[in-house]
Amino acid sequence: VQSGAAEAGVIALSLALAPALQKEGRFWTVPQDAYPPLEQGGVLLKWARDPAAAQAFRAFVLGPAGREVLRKYGFDLPAQ
Repeated sequence: VQSGAAEAGVIALSLALAPALQKEGRFWTVPQDAYPPLEQGGVLLKWARDPAAAQAFRAFVLGPAGREVLRKYGFDLPAQ
């Protein structure tokens, strides 16, 4: 869609809400009862170049500030 090859497309809500795409067009949310829930997760790799940075990033994402960023971009979060 962004390249002009199509007039409409399906993208993640998080992308539609991103500042870089705000002026690109319009979006509507597909009703949640129209598809099965999408479950996403994260992993820390044993061979990470900087394990401490990876653990700090994980702590941020799972903490209040990170959860707020996820909510801002349309993610439904499980209770802690």
